[in-house]
Amino acid sequence: MDLNKTVLCERIVYLSAIRFLTIALPVAGSRFLRALWSKNTGNKTCRCLLAQKITDFPLPDLARVVEQFDQVELGRLLQLILGCAVKCDRKQEYIQIIMTLEESVQHVVMTAIQELMSKETVSQLGTEHLGDVEQLKKALEDLTEVMAEKEELAQRCQELDMQVTMLQEERNSLLAENDVLTDRSSQLDTFENPSTPSGRKHSQLQLQLEQLQEENFRLEAAKDDYRIHCEELEKQLVERQHRNDELTSLAEESRSLKDELDILRSCSDRAVKLEASVETYRKKLEDLSDLRRQVKVLEEKNMTYMHNTVSLEEELRKANAARTQLETYKRQGQELHRKLSDESRRADNLAFEMKKFQEKYDALLKEKERISIEKDTLREINEELRCTQAQQDQLLQAGMFYQTGSPSHDNLAAEMLPIEYREKFIRLQHENKMLRLQQEESENERITELQEQLEEARRGRSQLDTENRLNRERISELQQQVEDLQKALQTQGAKPEDSHLKRKLDAHMVQLNKAQDEIMKKKELLEDLQPDATQTSVKMDELMAALKKKDEDMRAMEERYKMYLEKARDVLTLNSALKYIAYFATDCLMLWSVLQFCSHFKVLDIFMLPNHVKLGGTDQNCM
Repeated sequence: MDLNKTVLCERIVYLSAIRFLTIALPVAGSRFLRALWSKNTGNKTCRCLLAQKITDFPLPDLARVVEQFDQVELGRLLQLILGCAVKCDRKQEYIQIIMTLEESVQHVVMTAIQELMSKETVSQLGTEHLGDVEQLKKALEDLTEVMAEKEELAQRCQELDMQVTMLQEERNSLLAENDVLTDRSSQLDTFENPSTPSGRKHSQLQLQLEQLQEENFRLEAAKDDYRIHCEELEKQLVERQHRNDELTSLAEESRSLKDELDILRSCSDRAVKLEASVETYRKKLEDLSDLRRQVKVLEEKNMTYMHNTVSLEEELRKANAARTQLETYKRQGQELHRKLSDESRRADNLAFEMKKFQEKYDALLKEKERISIEKDTLREINEELRCTQAQQDQLLQAGMFYQTGSPSHDNLAAEMLPIEYREKFIRLQHENKMLRLQQEESENERITELQEQLEEARRGRSQLDTENRLNRERISELQQQVEDLQKALQTQGAKPEDSHLKRKLDAHMVQLNKAQDEIMKKKELLEDLQPDATQTSVKMDELMAALKKKDEDMRAMEERYKMYLEKARDVLTLNSALKYIAYFATDCLMLWSVLQFCSHFKVLDIFMLPNHVKLGGTDQNCM
């Protein structure tokens, strides 16, 4: 209501309230203001001016209006002045002045009058007064409809005026164009000839001008019709306003009678209520003794309940303190459990890394032993080659000394060590070395890949084992908590904290189920990883066995090679002795005797050995 008054005040003051008060309401406003200045006769004067009783409508404070320019009080003042204007003797004149105001101001004034009239009570004395009130409401509705229709007609007239203005402007432009064309037609005779383009255009423009003139006449006729209709509606509005004034006077009489009737009814209702209250008080006095006894009993019960409440509050305080301490311990336990889990994972990772480094260390030790063995072998071979080279140098020096006298013995040494066998042996040895290196590289790459896969599988398995162990520990803790909660539920019975303990038990059961599900999933993952790890370990075992076998084969081949080298060294020694003997032989008989001597010592068995042995000896000699 205050918001409506504020909006009403703002719109009336800023639009045309001052104009209306200074021009249209000089008499009623002055009388009303003089009445308001008198506090004793103010309410009575308002009733006399309005010829009715206004309920729940406070009078405006003129001091606040003058001193502070209070908009709310000013709105009330203007609303009462409007009521006086439509209720005084010159109300018809004031209503006509209101109708001449702007549409927005008319709406605001009608809203203020209706709000003031709504403060009045509706009469219910008889069918005649009810009919007057209904007739008054109907007249107000008709007035509202007529105002709306008037607004629509005014808007339509405004649109038609705009159209007429536009058509007149177009007509003026066409007339100007027509004058120009007429001047041109007076100057040019070709316009009169319809066969020329200018003549056709002239005829078209004349037709358009005639059409526009007809449209202008039609719009002017419609404008006149709307103006006549608007005047008729204004006459009907004046008649409805007269009828509204008559109905308003009848409604005022009915309201005054209804006010008296309401006063009498309120007095009778109040008397009935007082009689009923007297009867109830009498009955309550009779029941007062019983109520006093009940009050004493209730006071005793209240004391016992208070003692129980105090004891329970003390227990609750202790329980809350213990619960807080328990929650603190529980959080500390969870934090320690988390730290233990992290440390256990870290320890497992370190153990796995330690194991991996130990395996690498063992492999490096084996490689070191193998390299040391190869180094010793190569050292022995180098020493043997040096000895052989020294012997060959000595033989060459001796051969140069006896070169001029023993050409047949040189041919015999060349036949014993053929060059093609020596080249073939070198080529086969190089191919064997390259194939051995390629095979070792492929096997080393495969072994490295399998070792990496095996390490990854072992690492994943160790992590899963760690998580599985931690989950088992967590499950055992949760099971212990569940058992403790079940025991607490059994010992406490039906206490109010059962619901809380049950919720905690359900939460622990849910956590337990989740942990069991995680363990099952990790077990399945371990089972899935187990075949891969088994296959990888089997492959590793096979490769290690093959590698050991090849190492044994290589050792056997080295032993055979050493044996062949010893035999070749013996052969070379015998050959050198043979050369020394051949150098001193001068005839065939002595050579034959030397050959028999060599055959006696099985020197010629060198020709019965396999080719790779002879080639080995030859290659060793070459080296």
